[in-house]
Amino acid sequence: MGTKTADETGAETGTEATTDEEKVSVTTEADDVTESKPEAEAGVEAAAAGTEAADGTDADLEAEDLEDDADLAGELDEAGDEAEGPSGVGLGAAAVVSVVLGLVSLTGGWIGSVAAARETLVGQLQTSSTASVATQVKEVYGDAWQTTALWAGAFALVALITGVVVIARPAFGAPGKPQAPWIKSVAWAGVALGVIGLLLAVLKYSDALLGLPSTS
Repeated sequence: MGTKTADETGAETGTEATTDEEKVSVTTEADDVTESKPEAEAGVEAAAAGTEAADGTDADLEAEDLEDDADLAGELDEAGDEAEGPSGVGLGAAAVVSVVLGLVSLTGGWIGSVAAARETLVGQLQTSSTASVATQVKEVYGDAWQTTALWAGAFALVALITGVVVIARPAFGAPGKPQAPWIKSVAWAGVALGVIGLLLAVLKYSDALLGLPSTS
């Protein structure tokens, strides 16, 4: 009974051989896993480094985009300022012109003087020496003075209109762009001079102010 047969001995030997092969296979796989672990870690580190580099590149690109946007905004602002510049200069020049025309209406200009002298000459040529003194005074002096008043009133009216246009221009322009204070002040000065000059011209033309002397 204690004797083993050859088949049983072969079976045991085969079983032990199989067990040893399995152990060797498991050991080999464990070694492979152990050896592949550093490689996997290295791959993970490389991927992380690549991600950080990509993030850094994205951040640089975003920073460059922001700088480009800032530069573009600055250029647009400068372009807007340049576009506003001519409008402000034009209004300022118009305001100064209004003041000058108002002064001319009060002090007189060469064109008014020439027109008055011409009217005097015409009166002398058209009035006979036998005409009454009143007629001669009116034709020679009265018409010339009225001509001077007429030209002064024309200058005053242009000064008044120009000043009003300068003052009212911002209401019809782009909103949110206030007018420079000095432009408005000069324009108001032109309007005031225009009103005064126009009033004096009307009074002189109608002989209500500095009328012709009596010849009686």
